[in-house]
Amino acid sequence: MLDNLKNYRIVLASQSPRRKELLAGLGLEFETRVLPDVDESFPPGLAGGDIPLFIAREKAEAYRPSLGADELLITADTIVWLGGEVLGKPADRADALRMLRLLSGRTHEVHTGVCLTAAGWQRAFTARTEVRFSPLEEEELTWYVDRFRPFDKAGAYGVQEWIGYVGVEHIAGSYYNVMGLPVQRLYRELRQVPAL
Repeated sequence: MLDNLKNYRIVLASQSPRRKELLAGLGLEFETRVLPDVDESFPPGLAGGDIPLFIAREKAEAYRPSLGADELLITADTIVWLGGEVLGKPADRADALRMLRLLSGRTHEVHTGVCLTAAGWQRAFTARTEVRFSPLEEEELTWYVDRFRPFDKAGAYGVQEWIGYVGVEHIAGSYYNVMGLPVQRLYRELRQVPAL
């Protein structure tokens, strides 16, 4: 379907197993490449979707010097946004529990910034999804954190895991965005990549 990409070597700059699975679902052949210590900080004053968009672009810039002329790079970043606060990946068990307590019984936003980069061409976009959690008991939160150890996930949860099954009451927007890659929008954007 994406004939415009047939001469590209597609590179996913991520070690997230969820992003790999979702990108593979589009039927694309790709390789993953991960640079150590890519800066994921952002300037103060950014809010909501501007944060992961900034980070996705910064990640792309880190990879740009090593990008081949026939490579198409995909970088992404996902945050959970609640009440003006970024909930990124938790530092430890206590931080994960803190985040989940904040999310319990409330609606939050999940924002993913995605950047597509090729030689002489770049396009970036964000996707936003609203997620509402039902109130969760402390024993449910601790059981989830101790069993699933969601320390590599924004907001300390995976919607595709147990906590999503029992806690998510409502989603408005892309479910796959909550997993870390808005594949429907990504597919539309990939169709706009100029052919080599």
